[in-house]
Amino acid sequence: MAFDGKEGKSITLEQAKRWTKRYRDENKGAVKAQFFGCENIQKILDEPGCMGIRVYYGIDDDGNPKLMLVGAKRDQNNLLPSSDGKGGEIGMILDDGSTCPHYCPDGEDPLT
Repeated sequence: MAFDGKEGKSITLEQAKRWTKRYRDENKGAVKAQFFGCENIQKILDEPGCMGIRVYYGIDDDGNPKLMLVGAKRDQNNLLPSSDGKGGEIGMILDDGSTCPHYCPDGEDPLT
């Protein structure tokens, strides 16, 4: 199967609330969310051949949960950093999103 850029689907707010509550109930005190800026997301989407963004889960060297975003091509392969032979880099792995808690919506977050 090849990616066509239409992968994923919309879910209801009620479903999202159930899922995020279940996650918080099972992971007390864990990071709720990470925010990534549109400029860096757009850089990934603008990579030649990018059909969308793949999200990887990880744990950094200090034991903190992390999300990493990387572009993916139609053939399902990732667009990873490598030299293009002209001194430039192709591909970007985006990390270090602002975490909630610390950077959360004002007032009551509808997903919490």
